[in-house]
Amino acid sequence: MVKMMWVSVNLLLVAALLLVTMEKIPVAEGVTCSVTELYPCLAAFTSSSPPSESCCAKLREQKPCLCGYMRNPSLRQYVSSPNAKKVSSSCKVASQNC
Repeated sequence: MVKMMWVSVNLLLVAALLLVTMEKIPVAEGVTCSVTELYPCLAAFTSSSPPSESCCAKLREQKPCLCGYMRNPSLRQYVSSPNAKKVSSSCKVASQNC
């Protein structure tokens, strides 16, 4: 009985921790904004390589986050570069007016 109660308390603590952690994750329209999600696009952003299907899928997924990336001085040079615009066009992801 005591062991079962201990397990229940632990499960409640884990659930509470998950809820608190999830509230602190920045999201835009249900998407976690993480520039690392665009890693499949790195070659296409930094060279004349065409974007892969994986890149296009991630770019569409991260579309709600792109304005935030453009406002970040460390990321702006990558997400607003001429190559990034070509990638967006190739992937049929409309440019955002930020």
